[in-house]
Amino acid sequence: MLDMNFKSKNQYIYKYDVLVVGGGPAGVACAYTASKLGLKTVLVEKNNYLGGQITGALVVPMMQSAGENLNTDFFDTLVKYSKKYNAQITYSDGNDGWFNPVLLKIVFEKILKDSGVDILYEAELESFEILNSVVSETTRLQNAEEKNVNFVTVKTRFASKILSIPIYSKYYVDATGNSNFCEFLNCEFIDDEDKFQPDSLRFILSNINLEKFAKQILKLDKNRNVTTACKLDKAVHLSTAYTFDTNKIWGLSEVFERALVAGDLKSSDTAYFQVFTIANMPGSLAFNCPRLQNYTPDVPFSYSDALCEARESIFRLYNFMKKYFDGFDDSYISQIADMTGVRVSRRPKTKYIYKLDDILNAKEFKNPVLYADYPVDIHSNDKNSSTLKAVKKYCLPVECLISMDYGNVFLAGRNVGAEFEAQAALRIQRSCLSMGEGLAKYLKQISNN
Repeated sequence: MLDMNFKSKNQYIYKYDVLVVGGGPAGVACAYTASKLGLKTVLVEKNNYLGGQITGALVVPMMQSAGENLNTDFFDTLVKYSKKYNAQITYSDGNDGWFNPVLLKIVFEKILKDSGVDILYEAELESFEILNSVVSETTRLQNAEEKNVNFVTVKTRFASKILSIPIYSKYYVDATGNSNFCEFLNCEFIDDEDKFQPDSLRFILSNINLEKFAKQILKLDKNRNVTTACKLDKAVHLSTAYTFDTNKIWGLSEVFERALVAGDLKSSDTAYFQVFTIANMPGSLAFNCPRLQNYTPDVPFSYSDALCEARESIFRLYNFMKKYFDGFDDSYISQIADMTGVRVSRRPKTKYIYKLDDILNAKEFKNPVLYADYPVDIHSNDKNSSTLKAVKKYCLPVECLISMDYGNVFLAGRNVGAEFEAQAALRIQRSCLSMGEGLAKYLKQISNN
C-alpha cells in the first residue's frame, strides 16, 4: 500500500524509505533487496522497461567473477526467476550468467512486483529540495551529513497528461550508470574526463545455422580460451572473438584480413569483434561490437555522427558474416540496441575513492559490499593499446557508494566512486548487482540505528 498524503486537488505526496533512480542491474538489485528487508521502495526509470545495459544495450552474457558468497542473493533470485521464463542457460564453462535480454524485461518486472517495489516508468527528475539548505557553500564538504535531499519532484506521463509528482524519501540512490541524479543535485565529480573507453553499439543476427558456424570457427581457432561451442538442451551455443591488435594471436585473423583486402570491411570494423549465443533465442548471435569511432565527448554532433557510422558498420559486419562464414545465408539483422553499451561513466566523489592500488594489493576493508576478481579491462580504439590485466580477488567498501555531498544520497553501479582504472574492473554487471544488494543492506542497517 502506498503511503500517500493528500496535498491538494489532484495531487498527492508520496512517501518512501528508499527512492532508486535508474532501473539497470544495480538499481533493480538495490530496490528488490531494500523492499525484501522491509523498506518501502520506489524505482524511477526514464525508459519504459527495466534492465538498462543488459536489456536496452543487449550486453549479454554477464561476465564471470569471484565465487565469494557476498551479496549474491539477488543474482541467485534472478537465475531462479529466469529459468521459469526459459531466459537463462549455464554455459559449458560454468557461467550461469547467460541471459535472454528481451525476456529479462519481463523477469525484472516480475521480481520487483513480487517483492513489493513500486515502479514509475518514463519519469524524469524535475526539481528537488534540500532539507538543511542553510548550510553554506564554504562548509558544504565539512558538513555533508547536515545536507540532505528532502524530496524530489518527478515528471511523468499519464495518457496525454504530464504529471509532476513530489516524492519524499529517507534515502536516495543514484543507479543511473552515468550519475544523472548526482549531476541533477550538483554533486562534485571525480576529475578524470580525459580518460575514457569507447562505447559499443550491439546488435543481434538471427536465422543462423549455428551448427555450421560452430564447426567452421572451431576448425579455424584452436584456442579454447577464445572460441568454444557446445550443445545445451539440444541447442548449439558458442562464443568467439577477434581484435585488430597485433600483439595477440587470433584464430580468425586470416578471415578478417581477407575481408579488409577485398574492401568488405573497414579497419575500424575489425577493432573489436565478439559474439555469443543467447538463451532461448535459437539461431541467433549477440554481437559485442562495433565500437563507436572518432568521437569527442565535448564536441556537439560528434557522438551522434559516431552512432550513424556504427549502424553502417553493423550492416558491413552483417554482409561480412554472410560472405565469409558458414550458416549465414538466410540470416538477418533482428535487433539493434536501443542504447549504447557503456564501459565508463561520470563518477561522483564519495566517502572513499577506490584506487587501482586497492585492487592490485587486494586491500581489505571493514564494510565490503562485494568481492570480485574481474580484471582491469580497458578498451581502446588504438591498436595494441587495450588493457586486460588479471588480478587477485579484491573487495569494495560501502564508503565508495556514499555521496560526499549529501548525507542521504548513495550510489550503486558503474558510477561507483572509483578512479578510472579501478572502475574498469568494477563495471561488470555481476559486480553492479552486488553493489545494489550490498547498499540496500547497508541502508537497512543505518535505518535501524
